[in-house]
Amino acid sequence: MERLKMSGIVGELSAEFLGTMVLILFGCGVVAQVVAGGALTDPPGGLGNHDSIAWAWGLGVTLGVYVAGRLSGAHLNPAVTLSLAAFKDFPWKKVAPYALAQLAGAFVGALVVRWNYTEALARADPGHTIKTQIVFSTLPANGNPALPVHEWGALRDQVIGTAILVLLIFAVTDLLNKPPGANLGPFIVGLIVVGIGMAWGTNAGYAINPARDFGPRLASFLTGYGGAWRDQYGNFYYWVPIVGPFAGGLVGAFLYKTLVGRFLPTAEAEPEGSIPTPQVE
Repeated sequence: MERLKMSGIVGELSAEFLGTMVLILFGCGVVAQVVAGGALTDPPGGLGNHDSIAWAWGLGVTLGVYVAGRLSGAHLNPAVTLSLAAFKDFPWKKVAPYALAQLAGAFVGALVVRWNYTEALARADPGHTIKTQIVFSTLPANGNPALPVHEWGALRDQVIGTAILVLLIFAVTDLLNKPPGANLGPFIVGLIVVGIGMAWGTNAGYAINPARDFGPRLASFLTGYGGAWRDQYGNFYYWVPIVGPFAGGLVGAFLYKTLVGRFLPTAEAEPEGSIPTPQVE
């Protein structure tokens, strides 16, 4: 315990960095396998599908939370961090450092995926275009111009999806409510992400996390994807998975605290500013 106290902010930030990196290794990794690897099979698409993507992103969240939970509370998402500061007394002075650690973890995780899938990406998409940009960052309608979703529709989608995410995270981690026992909190949070991916993935690719999108987007831009900041219509799009999740997270946190949290008994106190998932020993 003394060692944990001494780790302080450095330990918290390193945990957020590594936990978010693990999230991206599984999330971007599975999309690379499906999009790049699947394009090289006969028939194309033989290495996975939307469901495998949703499950791997959920597993990435679960494993990232197990990695970081003890030291930092495992936010792994600047929208979650902001919501905790606004509604759960998480220190505001830690919001920017946490967000930067999460962004750095996402960036490095994406670089590892980019490096590992170098040959497959080059073979499937020699020009490094939107065809494989979706390995790293989201696009309206997943880059499909046949589905007429543009920036504002995608922004609406991100607000709704992240509101669902944060509302449910607040619900399942609230010690005054009925949180999962037996250290199952991270698993349930992962299932939430799987559910959002399966139910809310078409319009904007369910980034629901500014670091998850911007970090890999930057990594792809620096490694050959010159169009990383734009969507399939040529419009600047990178801001949508940043603004939408921040707004949606605050909406979801507000709904939970207003409609449920304020009615719960207050005999037990929650740890200040953390996601109180059962701790890994």
